[in-house]
Order: sequence, then structure tokens, then C-alpha cells
Amino acid sequence: QARLDESGGGLVQAGGSLRLSCLVSGRTFNGYAMGWFRQAPGKEREFVAGTSWSGDMRVYADAVKGRFTISRDNTWNTIDLQMTSLKPEDTAVYSCNGGGQFYLGTYKSGTYWGQGTQVTVSS
Repeated sequence: QARLDESGGGLVQAGGSLRLSCLVSGRTFNGYAMGWFRQAPGKEREFVAGTSWSGDMRVYADAVKGRFTISRDNTWNTIDLQMTSLKPEDTAVYSCNGGGQFYLGTYKSGTYWGQGTQVTVSS
């Protein structure tokens, strides 16, 4: 059974950096897209970043473009999200999504989700 496990969240000051990792086990998502979403208290879950399995297509939400980078690590079978220049507005639970697809440049989420990892950015 497919399993997604996020790690790397924590508390960081504004302007700092964090790297989130999503460990994929149980199956591969070759031929599918994967992405990261986040949900802040009192807000709906929102798209953050998505990548094709090959990495030839990567899409970012406007709010994180230029600051976050999504990538795939073949050795450890992870989908990573490198976050830099973090802002308090980035505070949220970040969840990994698998089995997605791209449609006209937009990431459409798949049915596989991790449990989420908390990112807190202080001012």
C-alpha cells in the first residue's frame, strides 16, 4: 500500500530556511505528478508546489514562487521542498500529495496524502 511520510518541519525565524521531505514507500508514482499543499489555521488547504516524476515540469503557487523549490531524490525516494526566505504567512501544516497530474499547467491533486508536518515561522 502506498505510504507518504513527511518530515523536516519545525520552528524557524522569518528569513530562515527549512527542507521538507516526503518519503514514498509501497509503490512508485512513475508517470504521475506529486506535490505539496499547506493548510493554515482557519484557512482552506492550498496548493504550494508540484512536480512531474521526471522533474521536467514544476509548478509553484504565486505566494512561494522564487522562494520554494520542489525536487525528487532518487536515492532516498523522496519528494523534497526546499523553503527559503520564510515568512510568518508560510506557517501551516504541509502535506505531501501523490498520484496527481498536470492540466494546462495546473497541478491536480491525487488521492494519496501524508500525515503532514508543521512549519511555524516567527516574526
